[in-house]
Amino acid sequence: MTKWPKNVPPLTPEQQRISDDFMKYWHEVLPRRFGMIEKFNQRYVVKFAPRDFSRTLEIGAGLGEHLQYEHLTEEQRRHYVTLELRENMASMMKERYPDIASYVGDCQKRTDFPDGYFDRILAIHVLEHLPDLPAAVREIHRLLDKKRGVLSAVIPCEGGFAYSIARRISAQRIFERRYKQSYRWLIDREHINRPREIIEELTPHFRIMHQSYFPLPAPIVMLNLCIGMTLRPTV
Repeated sequence: MTKWPKNVPPLTPEQQRISDDFMKYWHEVLPRRFGMIEKFNQRYVVKFAPRDFSRTLEIGAGLGEHLQYEHLTEEQRRHYVTLELRENMASMMKERYPDIASYVGDCQKRTDFPDGYFDRILAIHVLEHLPDLPAAVREIHRLLDKKRGVLSAVIPCEGGFAYSIARRISAQRIFERRYKQSYRWLIDREHINRPREIIEELTPHFRIMHQSYFPLPAPIVMLNLCIGMTLRPTV
């Protein structure tokens, strides 16, 4: 027996509306009010980008916040592709960056791109959300160039003491003020994968080349908020 895919309870129409609205709103609020963590999230993947990369796929691209941190050549920008599950967020992404190839889709399913098409894939606060994480990892592995490809991922220290406290005074407080209801039903179905689970699913297909913990350099999940990882695919 396997725990994948994880069983996520269905949403009522009202919960779906709130979920879509809050995810969009949170992506707008995070850069303005929680700049330090946002800078780590976005700058990590830029810092460890492979040399002379050409084709990038950003999964879970949200509103396109990460593009503000990139320093792309014309060719790199022409070959930058984003994939976002939520239609309302993808629409705003297209409005902000009409020159970027933006798609609505599920990274847990096979995409139309050929094997080894990308030499860089970004997953910034995405892997913790995926009920069928192994399927997403396999698809990322398929899409990456096996010789020069790099997966850059940032995940939260979900389940850790520091992260739980930080969420209580940030996203949870904002959600409960905005919608006048408990945040629990949303976060219980969104952050469903812990760091250990994510790393366990990644390591059969990727080699971890670098890790960085934030805000403390010590590799202790309980005391940190995020983990940045740079990985290369196994053949």
